[in-house]
Amino acid sequence: MTPADRSRAICAGLAVAVMVSAVAAVYAKHKSRKLFVELQTLTAERDRLEMDWGRLQIEQSTQAAYPRVETVARDKLAMRMPDPRGIEVVAR
Repeated sequence: MTPADRSRAICAGLAVAVMVSAVAAVYAKHKSRKLFVELQTLTAERDRLEMDWGRLQIEQSTQAAYPRVETVARDKLAMRMPDPRGIEVVAR
């Protein structure tokens, strides 16, 4: 192999290496952007779910409040307080 052929082979090898490196850089950048978009989507979903969770906690505390339970028991279920004479206290 002559020095000129050797020089061309090295040049061709370096050109291939540069092209592979460029393609790898483009792929890495594309993958990075794709993952960033997915991260943004998941972050938005997390925020939405946290808002729903807070709303549900407030709703649960409202539904479980003693005055509401008493009103529902009296009005919708027709429950009433027993007559004090009918109440017996049982000791342990």
